[in-house]
Amino acid sequence: MKLEPAIFDDIDEAHDAAAIAEARAEIAAGEFVSHEAAKAWLLSWGTPNELPPPKVGE
Repeated sequence: MKLEPAIFDDIDEAHDAAAIAEARAEIAAGEFVSHEAAKAWLLSWGTPNELPPPKVGE
């Protein structure tokens, strides 16, 4: 029985390079959520003081 190829078997290097370039540009422009803000939000889940999702720049 031959297995169907997985979606990750074909690597689109041009697409990957474009996605990486876009991510680097967003980081350089400060368009990201910090690890600390994301962690605080996740740790608040299920508590009485649940935080709203962090915004870009936090």
